[in-house]
Amino acid sequence: MKAALLSLALLGGQPFMQVSDRVPQFDVEALCKQTVDVDKAMGLAEAQSLSDCMRDEMTAQRQLVASWGSAPGAVRDRCEAEATLVGIASYVDLLSCMQMADLAPSATATPLRGASKNRKTK
Repeated sequence: MKAALLSLALLGGQPFMQVSDRVPQFDVEALCKQTVDVDKAMGLAEAQSLSDCMRDEMTAQRQLVASWGSAPGAVRDRCEAEATLVGIASYVDLLSCMQMADLAPSATATPLRGASKNRKTK
């Protein structure tokens, strides 16, 4: 064990990775099966198929893998918490949150003053 830690130290590696440094692992098959069952129970005319749900989730996961490392840690943590809030997590929900967070800075490019106590008065 000491040799492994020493090797990591010499190579500049870390012996562990923080949870937010990698895309979380979700059980999308369970999510998709539950989604299909709920859609059927509700009698939806255009219910999503299991294969379509799995395709969408896996596509979202691939997009997250490509962009996860460049997103700020606070955004990753907040979006992961939101995506897992109801119990069964979704990569599509996680990706949507990350995409919305990416839009927020450009939407507030000009400083907003509103009712802030720190605004300058004339």
